[in-house]
Amino acid sequence: MRTRVKTIEKDLKYLRQVSKLINFNNENWLEIINQLDEFCKNDDKILAIAAIQLGIPYRIIYLKKTKLEKFDDKEYNEAKILINPKILKKEGLTRYWEACASCLNNMGLVERPYKIKLEYYNKNKEKCIEIFEGFAATVLSHELDHLDGILHIDKSIELIQMEPEERNEFRKSHPYKIIRKRGNFE
Repeated sequence: MRTRVKTIEKDLKYLRQVSKLINFNNENWLEIINQLDEFCKNDDKILAIAAIQLGIPYRIIYLKKTKLEKFDDKEYNEAKILINPKILKKEGLTRYWEACASCLNNMGLVERPYKIKLEYYNKNKEKCIEIFEGFAATVLSHELDHLDGILHIDKSIELIQMEPEERNEFRKSHPYKIIRKRGNFE
């Protein structure tokens, strides 16, 4: 049976929950990673996904595409796993018309940090500290919100309805915008 994405239409209360920390003594976490990997490899529209979106309420994010130049590349897959991610610092400001598999045709103009410093564990249980900038910070910030029960429609400056097929064309005339690279976010 194919995994179904939780949506605001049927699963809003579920999506609003705060995801639990992964305990590495629980062997189940490897199964979660495999499920995320399988789902993302079979869905070429997904840039990234938080486990909660697939009905798994744990703090795991799968990053698939975080480079604008690879946005339409069906073969490109970063396959980066972030377990128990925690933001250490946010800087700068960007704006982008975000969409989400969980939010159906709701597309929103959202402000995000240009740069985030993140602490997380990789799938080898190694603690990592990494800086994500630009579009990667935007994608990751969107997924981090999911872990806390926050949807992009909650943060949108403007919200429109748009079919998935129309989004790429719309984004050509409304591209990712860097407002500033420095300064505190928020």
